[in-house]
Amino acid sequence: MNCKYYRVIGLFTLLSLNVLVVLGQKDPVDSSVYYNRVKTYVNPVLPGDHPDPTLLKVGDDFYHCGSSFHFNPYLPIYHSKDLVHWEIISRVVPAAKAGFVTDRPSAGIWQGAITYFYDSYWIYFSANGQWFCKAASPKGPWSDPVQVKGNPTTGPLGYDNSIFVDDDGKPYMVIKNGQKTNRVQALGRDGQLTDTVIDLDWINAKLQYSWAEGPVMGKRNGFYYYYPAGDVTGGQYVLRGTALTADSTKWERLGDFFKPITDPKVGFRRPNHIAAPVQLADGTWWTIGQSYERVGDDDWYGTGRQTGLYQVLWEGDRPWGMAPTTAPVERPKLSQSGILWRSVQSDYFDTGSLSLNWHFLNKKAATQYSLTAKNGWLRLLPDTARAHLVQKETDHYYSAVTKVEVDATDTAKAGLYLTNGNQRVNVQLYSGFDNGKKIIFKHDSTTRSIPNTFGKTVWLKIERDEHRLTAYASANGMKWVPVGAPVIATNLDKVHPNYNSWVGTSIGLFAEGKPADFDFFVCKDGLSSLPAAGYSNYFGVEKVLQPPGKVVTNTSAKGGWFMISGVELGRDKRKALQVEVMASSKASGQLEIWLDDLTNENGKLIATIPVAATGGATNFKAFTKALKNVSGHHDVFVKFPKGASHALFIKSIRFSNVTKE
Repeated sequence: MNCKYYRVIGLFTLLSLNVLVVLGQKDPVDSSVYYNRVKTYVNPVLPGDHPDPTLLKVGDDFYHCGSSFHFNPYLPIYHSKDLVHWEIISRVVPAAKAGFVTDRPSAGIWQGAITYFYDSYWIYFSANGQWFCKAASPKGPWSDPVQVKGNPTTGPLGYDNSIFVDDDGKPYMVIKNGQKTNRVQALGRDGQLTDTVIDLDWINAKLQYSWAEGPVMGKRNGFYYYYPAGDVTGGQYVLRGTALTADSTKWERLGDFFKPITDPKVGFRRPNHIAAPVQLADGTWWTIGQSYERVGDDDWYGTGRQTGLYQVLWEGDRPWGMAPTTAPVERPKLSQSGILWRSVQSDYFDTGSLSLNWHFLNKKAATQYSLTAKNGWLRLLPDTARAHLVQKETDHYYSAVTKVEVDATDTAKAGLYLTNGNQRVNVQLYSGFDNGKKIIFKHDSTTRSIPNTFGKTVWLKIERDEHRLTAYASANGMKWVPVGAPVIATNLDKVHPNYNSWVGTSIGLFAEGKPADFDFFVCKDGLSSLPAAGYSNYFGVEKVLQPPGKVVTNTSAKGGWFMISGVELGRDKRKALQVEVMASSKASGQLEIWLDDLTNENGKLIATIPVAATGGATNFKAFTKALKNVSGHHDVFVKFPKGASHALFIKSIRFSNVTKE
């Protein structure tokens, strides 16, 4: 076999109750369960821009919120049942109620700290001061923002504050202002500061922890734990105290929070800004934390700070965060409850309200759309500025598709849109006008175009293969015409000054010059080729680099599987009627295609595909199987058969709405 390993996974990381177990080349006796059930996860569990995460556990439910910056409606609330799968259930502050929020990149709302005390849910956040909103349920409705009152003794309230609730139910604000101010003060039933300030400014008096920002607190076995982050580039630390006091002699500096990394392929190398760890019913402790992604010179900082899940291991009363790894990690022993892996969501614009997954890049844009002007379509309503509707980009591989109707004359244009955080680097594929009606593909100074022979209504598609973007247009969504040669979008994906205004890349729709109508938006089109290398979760497989590029193969005779998240399998006449796998194999076997899980409890087996020997590891052929009643938005699992390792290689999977092509 002539292949070069792209990712070598010889170690599988499994977690017992309070012990991190790293397994070597040999499988454990009972490891077969991991090849047949989804019991592991791979970070990030919240891919895309999810900075400054906070985590709240109430009963069997988990809630997450973080910084919004200029993305609005502000403060999306995420819900999970298992800490791995997350969905947005509300947005706290609409643009119409955010007159006090500065409306520009790098400003907006910072640190949405979600908490529960005094029988209510609260969100504390900073935007030209410290504010809170209150609700009876995380789903809302949320109260109008109320400003937290400061006083000379407490001093400036700063930003990235959090809330700690002690064992007796008494809440405290963990206050952070600048580099040297770290303080704690109780909150009253009205949500305002009360009692006296607990001055912890000694913590970073000599800048021991850079900014010592985003501090959170927790409690275990009578000890108080104070977790400050370093700065945006990483670093996470922990201190332990015997009492909630300003007396530094009652506190001990424990040093780094995360264990040292031993996996050289890790892209998320500097997690920090963790949430206060939570304990589950089985005794395990977990936290979430953010990190930028970079592997060597392959820079994905433009995606933003992505959130991972880490078990917290205890050595006596000393906490350690699990070291980041590319290996699968055993997930918490919690039920999934049908929530899919976090990814960009499809939208057919056929409901009466806008999906909570969408956001705007300024407040004005939040008023420039209609879901009623044309039934079942979204209408964007630009004036002199660009109207847009976007989501947080979550993947390195996808095919984003829309169907747009616009009379493209003069300055009018409408189509697909990607932009980095500071909105200075973008990609546009649109129906427009340039010495005639054309389909135009632009990135930086590069422009590709073809004549618009499709008409007023046109289908547009951008395929992302890591940094390589290719554009297409179609009259019917079946036959696609390339819009010039691909472009390389490394300038979109890389870090820029001020960390791209603290937010990551967004993808969606735009219109300029005149109103435009959009029938739907799909980000991960299942009727386009889905590269196997774009998986979000896996076990027993690895990526290897061999002609014609990155492919996926199994590492064990027990099989293996990978999952591609958020695949749109269509509906009506565009729903999937056939599945095709591009594979090479040394021997015959059977692949299984599952939706949403690998068991009938939470998933569905939709196809068993016989694969014959192809005569060589680089000799790829298409293997197909007809489908019945397959449509909608799903996580797609591809399961390898038992047999020799490195005997079967998968390049891609694609669904089709015809059974014979």
